[in-house]
Amino acid sequence: MTEPIITNERVDDIPILVTEMEKMGIQKLIDQHFPTHGNWQGKSLGEVVIIWLAHILSQADHRLNHVQSWASKRLETLKTFFGEELRELDLSDDRLEAVLRYLDCDGNWYSFEEEFGGSLLQVYDLKPERVRLDSTTASSHCGVNPEGLFQWGHRKDHRPDLAQVKIMLSTLDPLGMPIATEILSGEKADDPLYIPAIAHSTFNNKTVRITIYW
Repeated sequence: MTEPIITNERVDDIPILVTEMEKMGIQKLIDQHFPTHGNWQGKSLGEVVIIWLAHILSQADHRLNHVQSWASKRLETLKTFFGEELRELDLSDDRLEAVLRYLDCDGNWYSFEEEFGGSLLQVYDLKPERVRLDSTTASSHCGVNPEGLFQWGHRKDHRPDLAQVKIMLSTLDPLGMPIATEILSGEKADDPLYIPAIAHSTFNNKTVRITIYW
């Protein structure tokens, strides 16, 4: 009689995080709006994104080089949701870098956000009547790269010594739920950002009231 193989793993909050993201349809929409090339193997882009998001939310750590080791200690738990064929290599540094390259497409994000927002309205039974638009900045000590997002610009936090990135956010009343996000280089002015944000804040061509914060 052979001895049974027993594996102990910390489940933590993984089942809750993955289940909620499945209910939101994130995996399906990622695979639909960010198609991969024929040489992509293993788990789909959407499945890898879900696992990576679970790591970020569970560990409060966005560094990609920690994901594979984290997944290796919870592989049986993750296989419950993503199938027995899931491997550690599906979460390697190289694979996650490839994920970022596929996600680096503004046009695909616009179509993703529109359909994703519509699915969330069904989950929360919200009426899309008013959208609020506001822009802000985030500072960093990373310095300025001429081709990067962090640039010198008009400061809102009184730190002219730090480079900044500009963020335009559209939220839906009454929940304050984000429905569209635009990340832009820090030297850009606020004024030209509102019209594109309004265009991205649509729900199947429904008319909504727009509130702009200056």
